[in-house]
Parts: sequence; structure tokens; C-alpha cells
Amino acid sequence: MALKLGSLPPPHLSSSSTKARNASFFGRSLVPPLADVSCSSASLGKSYARLSVTCTAQTVSTSISQGTPVRPTSILVVGATGTLGRQVVRRALDEGYDVRCLVRPRPAPADFLRDWGASVVNADLSKPETIPATLVGVHTIIDCATGRPEEPIRKVDWEGKVALIQCAKAMGIQKFVFYSIHNCDNHPEVPLMEIKYCTEKFLQDSGLNYHIIRLCGFMQGLIGQYAVPILEEKSVWGTDAPTRIAYMDTQDIARLTFLAMRNEKANKKIMTFAGPRAWTTQEVITLCERLAGQDANVTTVPVSVLRFTRQLTRLFQWTNDVADRLAFTEVLSSDTVFSVPMAETYGLLGVDQKDIVTLEKYLQDYFTNILKKLKDLKAQSKQTDIFI
Repeated sequence: MALKLGSLPPPHLSSSSTKARNASFFGRSLVPPLADVSCSSASLGKSYARLSVTCTAQTVSTSISQGTPVRPTSILVVGATGTLGRQVVRRALDEGYDVRCLVRPRPAPADFLRDWGASVVNADLSKPETIPATLVGVHTIIDCATGRPEEPIRKVDWEGKVALIQCAKAMGIQKFVFYSIHNCDNHPEVPLMEIKYCTEKFLQDSGLNYHIIRLCGFMQGLIGQYAVPILEEKSVWGTDAPTRIAYMDTQDIARLTFLAMRNEKANKKIMTFAGPRAWTTQEVITLCERLAGQDANVTTVPVSVLRFTRQLTRLFQWTNDVADRLAFTEVLSSDTVFSVPMAETYGLLGVDQKDIVTLEKYLQDYFTNILKKLKDLKAQSKQTDIFI
């Protein structure tokens, strides 16, 4: 089937409360290039309104004649070079899947993915015309991608994801796995979380068979943020926020993802994956200090300073992207707990809680097996993104 992107419906965004949003997203138009998305807003008792997304991607003709059946083991991993994406690829290969990785064209190719046994195709979510060819012969899409820090949030995480979902619908993809953020439906004042929620709604209304997995935090991200700076006696940046996060090992996330994919009872469900315990920033730093056997040089940044910085960066158009990312200060100051009880999810997926790695165990293994050895050899680590 020849897919013509130009034949997809034109973008449209409407709101019953034009005063609240005026078909915009914090002052900037949130209109995907390929989607026909209608939005209505309902009051949440705050000074903002919620976008209610209705996907009309089903208007794209999907009457595809019978051809060669697509193997259920054929998957496409989008964002395969990221922290979570590479663990998803490794898990899929270990379980016998035929893995194709969608990566952006880059000067240094992702050879490690090929070395593992995956195939690599080049495409860019910000360029929708590059997407359809990558979906030929694919049964399941696992979307681990997110925009780079220097990019506008909506370029990849909204416009690119809408294009990907519409192409998946038009190409007859059988299953779509989307990683979102826990509590995204409760924080429309944070652009990335609002976009994640809108993408969830768009996917739900697309007609695709889906799994939406909301995540709380990655243990791997704590290595570069706290563990390495403490061992190298560098400053560790923290906040005085009381927010607690239940970090989870990305290897466990990948394992639970494939269990959910094979479980028919998990189809078209929203699940949240959370670690065994929720931690504050100070508790994480204290744990790293204990395991490293030395004190951290902690520089504490008050949340009020971050909030003021965000307000300042919103005054200028060229710093809007910075302001969008600093919007997480609103979450930090809300005393939110990024965690959920996992008993029901473990029961659904047939997982024993004892098999889930705790943060204490993860960091203990890291300090013992890697950084301690480097320190004993008097080697200074230049790598802050090491995965074990």
C-alpha cells in the first residue's frame, strides 16, 4: 500500500474555552502537522484547562488487501539508543524477537545495536515523511523516544508522536507500546507531562491495540547525577523539595514490558511501573554517601530559585524551551509522590516482587563492581552514563 502523507487529514485544534487555552499550549500553538485533533476543555478548578483529545486518525483508509503475514516477533524500537531504549532492545533480542531500531541519521552510527544483533533504519520523527518506510513488515512498535534537550518539547514528543501513531494506523501495525509519565494527567501546567497525556488520549482514540506504560524514574539516571560526582569529589546538585520518586531499573522496565505485551489482559490498558520504594533527593544522596564511604559536596538549590528562573525565561521567546523544562519545578513544589502500589500489576503480569531490583541493591552493585575498582586503580572516570 502506498501511504501518502499529504492525504492525511489537515491539522485542527479547537477548544470550548478559548480564553483558557485559545487553541494553544502555554502561548504556543499545539497543532500537529498531520493530525486532525479536536480538543475541548473542562475546568479543573485551577487557572488552566485540560485538553481533551479526540483522534480522527481512523479517517485514513486502512482497507489493506491481504498480503504476506507479519510475524508477531517483528518489532520496531523507536529511541533505541536512549537509556530505556537500549535495555528494551537487549531484552527483546534475548527473548528471540526480530528487532529493528529506528534511529536518527548521525555522524557516528549506532554500531552497538548491530553488534547486539538488531537491524538499524534511519528516520526522524520530526520529519514525518521518513517514517512510513521503517514500518514495513513490523508487527509491534515500542516507542521509547523523547526529544533532545536542545529541541522544542513539542517537535518530537507531540508532532513526531502524532505522525508516528497515524503512520502506524495507516500501515496496519498490530500493537503500539507508549511510555508515558506517572501523574501526567494531574499536571497540565508542565508542558512535557501535558503532551504525554494528550498523546495517551490520541493513541487511545486511534483504534490501535496499545499498551500505555507510565514511568516514575530511572535508576540509571542517578549514576551520573549523584554517584559519579560523589566519588570524584565534585559538587552534587540537589533541591530542598519533598517530592518522592520510586525509581526503577530500566532492565526491570523492559522485562515487565514484554510480559505485558504477551498478556492479552493487559491490552488497551494504562499501567504504571514503579520501584519498591519512593525516595527524596536527600535520601538518594545519603545512600550514595554511605555506599561510597565519603561525604558529598552538596549544593542545594531552593525550589523557589528554580521557579523564579522559570518565570524569567518565559519572558523571552528564545528561552521558552528552557522555561518548558523548568516547569517541573511546579511538580517538585507540590509534595507529589511518584509511586503507586504494584501488587495488582505484579499479579497481572505474574511477577514476584522479590525479583524487582531495589535502589539499594542497584547502587551497591554499581559502587562495588565498577566505580570502586576505578577508584582503587586511581583512574578518573570520564563516563557518567554507565549501564550495568
